[in-house]
Amino acid sequence: MASLDNDLDPVLDKDGVRLTVDDAIATVTLTNPAKRNAQSPALWRALTEAGRSLPGTVRVVVLRAEGQSFSAGLDRQAFTPEGFDGEPSFIDLARGADAELDATIAEYQEAFTWWRRSDVVSIAAVQGHAIGAGFQLALACDLRVVADDVQFAMRETSLGLVPDLTGTHPLVSLVGYARALEICATGRFVSAEEAERTGLANLAVPLDQLGDAVRDLAAAVLAAPRDAVVETKALLRGAQERTYEEQRVAERAAQARRLRDLAGLGE
Repeated sequence: MASLDNDLDPVLDKDGVRLTVDDAIATVTLTNPAKRNAQSPALWRALTEAGRSLPGTVRVVVLRAEGQSFSAGLDRQAFTPEGFDGEPSFIDLARGADAELDATIAEYQEAFTWWRRSDVVSIAAVQGHAIGAGFQLALACDLRVVADDVQFAMRETSLGLVPDLTGTHPLVSLVGYARALEICATGRFVSAEEAERTGLANLAVPLDQLGDAVRDLAAAVLAAPRDAVVETKALLRGAQERTYEEQRVAERAAQARRLRDLAGLGE
């Protein structure tokens, strides 16, 4: 199967994000371990660009991070009056018009939305701290494999904020409203054991086995025909919004398309 190593020429390498592609597998790596892969608007734009740069051959996207932490969350420099060089500070954004603030947050969210598009399956390989924006980035992916040292936490409320990088919907979907509220309101750490038990993680493994576990999962996904995986993902993603009867209809329509394609009768 394709490699997850970083000995490939990068398609993109900027602002703490590197994208490499090996046939059907793309690997997006957070590359600022000195700052525990803290996030910034520049990093979010690079993540958005990575999603737009994926070749059509890609079926699986692996998200990983260098260093001991997956991502310690938002870089606290965002809350200083100076902010980041060349960027409006969060204080400046707060003073702006509502429409401008909304548009800026929507732009930030784009870094977190493309991971669930129907033509790829995304897998987050998470070790160490995944806090705030880091937690939400892991939640943006379809699947999560975690190391036994992982510590998830949603710390936005402790800062007087709310999680706004698309993490609330998948969190509630995975663990339910009551547990999601408790995790967000308290900002407590969620361990690997709890993450696996509650459905936050598909698999928890020792840290030195994280890479191999992700490779095995990617290989299993690639073993199935692409169109069948795409149709199945779309069915499952839409199930939450459909009634039982609507889901039955959607299943029949999807299966009819697959049967026609297999019979050579597709459009």
